[in-house]
Amino acid sequence: MPDRLLKVNAYTTFDMLDGSAQGHDFDEEAFAVLNVTAPRRDPDHVTLELELDNTQLETLPAHADRVTLSAAQARELAAELERYADRVDAAEE
Repeated sequence: MPDRLLKVNAYTTFDMLDGSAQGHDFDEEAFAVLNVTAPRRDPDHVTLELELDNTQLETLPAHADRVTLSAAQARELAAELERYADRVDAAEE
């Protein structure tokens, strides 16, 4: 992904996912980077970042989306991810 807005390195959570973006008049698919971070010093939040490969997008300009979560919200999200992952595993068995 040239011209990235997010820093991608060996510590990036996921650097090659299938992503999509939907709007009222568009629906696009592209490779995506998804990262979870927290400040190194005195962490007081968790940041979830998502960027779609702008070379594969026709409608959207280059951008990255970020969500800031409290520790409790991050744990709630993790629990939801586990619950849905269990459903997918069960369906695949």
